[in-house]
Amino acid sequence: MTPTQENIGRLAFAGAALTSCAVTLAILGFMAVLAWPVFHSGKIWEMLTSPWRPEQELFGLAPMVAGTVAIAGPALVISLPISLGAAYFAGILYPGHSWLKRMVQAMTAVPTVIYGFAGVFLLVPLIRQMNAALGAGGSGMCILAAALMLALLISPTMILFFLNSFAMVPRAEIHAVAALGADPAQIFLWAVLPRAWQGMVTGIILSFGRAVGDTLIGLMIAGNAVAFPQSLLESARTLTAHIALVIAADFDSMEFTTLFVSGLLLYAMTDLGVILSRRVGRLKGAQ
Repeated sequence: MTPTQENIGRLAFAGAALTSCAVTLAILGFMAVLAWPVFHSGKIWEMLTSPWRPEQELFGLAPMVAGTVAIAGPALVISLPISLGAAYFAGILYPGHSWLKRMVQAMTAVPTVIYGFAGVFLLVPLIRQMNAALGAGGSGMCILAAALMLALLISPTMILFFLNSFAMVPRAEIHAVAALGADPAQIFLWAVLPRAWQGMVTGIILSFGRAVGDTLIGLMIAGNAVAFPQSLLESARTLTAHIALVIAADFDSMEFTTLFVSGLLLYAMTDLGVILSRRVGRLKGAQ
């Protein structure tokens, strides 16, 4: 490759990177401008802490923030041991079984709406029957249903991160610990975890961000109740579902402005996850 071709390639890649950054910043600026009336009026704290009661002129996002955390948190807790077990099986115990990794990669290509439909027609009826057996009512569209399906959605992402982290562990160290008589749990604790924990933490953080930013699972399965969730069997609404559901014809209304405040909150959550993952990456580089 000639120097001219190398320069053209560098310029092309730099232009692509700058364009991506510019579009991201433009969208962020667009949302900030349209959310500015809330900040200018000094009602941002009230909006973040009050309930959603439009008939009382209360347009609080606190129930949606609580609903987002209430669904994404259990989804991460459910997905973590499953993803860790699958990655450990495919990456450490039986690394020759590449079919599992290919299957996980295929799962990442499944559209989210497919998971949503599976939850509506398979999972929700089961939870409805469980509620009926316990003497409770409900449609089955609740936090538990959304968390279970969201756990299935984010598991492939987490598994692939774990597999990449386990691949960085020297096989000689694993064999040495195994030769000393260590069982699989001890191999993980003393040989794998010290080498792979940074990548694992990054995978957990980014998977949580994926759970927070998902729209269709919460929209289709969580029930979309604008109330503070009290249990896993109650309905809730996420920030992403709120953006999809609220229709305000008056662009100057506070109800319309909440859409862009919700977007800024999602941006903040995502950026926090990216910053944490970068910090973990720097710790890994420092070692």
